[in-house]
Amino acid sequence: MAHVASAAETLEEKLTQELGYDDHFHEHHHGDKFQSNFLTHYIFSTDHKMIARQFLITGMFWAFIGAGMSIIFRLQLGFPEADLAWLRPLLGKWIQVNEAGIGKLDPEFYYALVTMHGTILVFFVLTAGLSGTFSNLLIPLQVGARDMASPLLNSFSYWAFFLAGVVMFLSLFLSTGPFSGGWTAYPPLSALPQASDGSGAGMTMWIVSMALFVVSVLLGGVNYITTVLNLRTKGMNMWRMPLTIWAFFVTAILGLLSFPVLLSGVFLLMFDRSMGTSFYLNEIVVGGEVLDRIGGSPILYQHLFWFLGHPEVYIIILPAMGIVSEVLSVHARKPIFGYRAMVFSILAIAFLSFIVWAHHMFMSGVNPFISNFFVIFTLIIAVPSAVKVFNWISTIYGSNLRFNSASLFAVGFVSMFISGGLTGIFLGNSAIDIQLHDTYFVVAHFHIVMGIAAFFGMFAGIYHWFPKMFGRFMNETLGKVHFWGTLVGAYAIFWPMHYTGMAGVPRRYYSIDNFESFKHFTELNQYITIAAIVVFFLQVLFMVNFFYSIFSGRKLTVKNPWGANSLEWTTPIEPGHGNWPNNIPTVQRWAYDYGKNGEEFIPQYIPLKEGEHDHGH
Repeated sequence: MAHVASAAETLEEKLTQELGYDDHFHEHHHGDKFQSNFLTHYIFSTDHKMIARQFLITGMFWAFIGAGMSIIFRLQLGFPEADLAWLRPLLGKWIQVNEAGIGKLDPEFYYALVTMHGTILVFFVLTAGLSGTFSNLLIPLQVGARDMASPLLNSFSYWAFFLAGVVMFLSLFLSTGPFSGGWTAYPPLSALPQASDGSGAGMTMWIVSMALFVVSVLLGGVNYITTVLNLRTKGMNMWRMPLTIWAFFVTAILGLLSFPVLLSGVFLLMFDRSMGTSFYLNEIVVGGEVLDRIGGSPILYQHLFWFLGHPEVYIIILPAMGIVSEVLSVHARKPIFGYRAMVFSILAIAFLSFIVWAHHMFMSGVNPFISNFFVIFTLIIAVPSAVKVFNWISTIYGSNLRFNSASLFAVGFVSMFISGGLTGIFLGNSAIDIQLHDTYFVVAHFHIVMGIAAFFGMFAGIYHWFPKMFGRFMNETLGKVHFWGTLVGAYAIFWPMHYTGMAGVPRRYYSIDNFESFKHFTELNQYITIAAIVVFFLQVLFMVNFFYSIFSGRKLTVKNPWGANSLEWTTPIEPGHGNWPNNIPTVQRWAYDYGKNGEEFIPQYIPLKEGEHDHGH
């Protein structure tokens, strides 16, 4: 590490001479004259770096809420006979206390918790928290731009997300409870306010929240795409961009194309709820009353939802893939293996993600011939994913990998992506999916490959770019405890679910105690619940490390502590709004020249030597 630091200091001196600036620069950008007080600097900022922090900290708040909900419903699943009266001060009437004083979780609220957990983690944490944070932080810094194409729209993007969160949070306090019809919001439960308590005001607030969230995604996506296409610095052609930028760029395109479809779907849902239309309803009976709703189809909603829902999986995982590619290359001290193959695999995944949505609907009565089409393309999408896995492993192979928190989480991501992805081959086959679809096998699959893997990518990015965000380092010892505990704990939670799923244990059930054939899974359910509680407290440890390090972590003393090549490490230690004080560096080469020409690393602004080949062409 000392060798890297000294090499970085030498390069910094050279950069200072070439570009004519020093670390005393703090405020340069013309917009900073408006950033003179707390409100405009920290709250209503238009600086992409501050907005990235806002997305990250808001996402962490929601991650805590969403994970806390999962602990409550895991307590119900693992210990259905336990007395939960101690939760009454937190959950109020949703803990029903009987005459003996024993508290039980209300079944309706159990489904509300499952619904909110899914909605919060998928949208507010793994979409906004991951993509919103790192797209904002890295796109201008890595392509050589002073800010986003529209800093004001960027600020609006965050505040639309924040308002979406406020609406969703307030729905938790309704007397009828938040929406309880599943995070996918399938009709008729979501289309009829009288269907259940959670289908009333809670569902209306869910729709309003999701509409605001889509506005946030669209404003951010337009900004990210425009910045990448129009604001790249001199010499930064598309083939010299780091893989992080490719991932964020393609993710933004996916969001722009798919989220409006969700918005249209929930608007039709609103019409069915409020205006007596029948887009999704047909021959419905509620409480013995035959409703005058004819001609609609709930399958239409499924098509609209999953046309977003499957690209959404890649909106979550692609940014993590880009982050992991960058972190592995930097800490392995090796060029990323197969750069162009990595780019083409990102593009292939993005294209294929739009033609596989109905593999979520094999149980919906989809024509078997149509199912065959979706089976084929679902299995084909494993090919570009396998290319990425092969290239990550090849990058690590034979390298001198630094074992720090960032690189460990990147390696952990590869592990999770492989083990979770392999089970997707089972579920992509319609004949097998019919047996496994409504079981815990599906829960295990998507939590490992999309949920935990994406979190590992996010953690790798946070540990790696924390010095860039806050000018300090996170505690490495706590980081390694966080990694090993989370890795072992995540497998302990989700791997056994494959076996319960293959045995036919149904997901989403409040209790499986009434099934004689599943009673022997009682101890396994307890084990999973205990593992989930341990992992939850490890994430609390991470949050303590995070917030403590912001104020008291080891200070960053050189601009490029990791010896990385990309442009964000050429800015001052505390970059102002505008990033570079004078000239933006000119890019001369690709971002992955490690271990070349006798140099440990060669930043992108260093000109090519005579006869040297540039991988960016």
